[in-house]
Amino acid sequence: MTTPTIRPARQDDTAAVYNVCLRTAADGDDATGRYANPDLLGHIWAGPYLALQPQYALVLEDDEGVAGYTLGALDSRAFEQLCAEQWWPSLQRRIKDPLGGPASWSPDQRLAHLVHHPPYAPEPVVARYPSHLHIDLLPRGQGKGHGRTLIESLLDLLRAEGSGGVHLGVSPTNVRAQGFYRALGFVDLQARPNVLFMGRDISPGDQV
Repeated sequence: MTTPTIRPARQDDTAAVYNVCLRTAADGDDATGRYANPDLLGHIWAGPYLALQPQYALVLEDDEGVAGYTLGALDSRAFEQLCAEQWWPSLQRRIKDPLGGPASWSPDQRLAHLVHHPPYAPEPVVARYPSHLHIDLLPRGQGKGHGRTLIESLLDLLRAEGSGGVHLGVSPTNVRAQGFYRALGFVDLQARPNVLFMGRDISPGDQV
């Protein structure tokens, strides 16, 4: 068995990255079987980064393939605008915005709603921490320091481009992930019903 490596993501990694996204979508556990269209998660949380800002996309690869990834955006507001112009329109033409209230929606409809109404971080969060990231690791890639290395590698890329801070969103019920982020220097910023925003300074010399 070879040592897992971290490398820049390629366009041909898309299916594998989508698979990791699905298999970690239940607060870090496998969400396979929850969705009629399993690609919806990847379309929202992974695809736009691979397509529009691949320079901030890294994957962890082992003998079995892609075991994890971290994806980022240098300027969150600029990235949101880019997605509005180049990513969401084609999906919105293919995926129906659900009617009625969220209480009546299926898991797929909840994701479809996000396609038409993408979530945005609060302005105070973005003003202080303009960059953002996502990270997911399959169980075989966890507990070995790969998550820390993935994040620090991405932060190095963002820092080199002049970013002074990065934020992320985590489920309020995913306490394991919250502990991981806090160990890496992220602090709690703002809580919403379905997401806790956390941030970290990444000025030169600021490393944990």
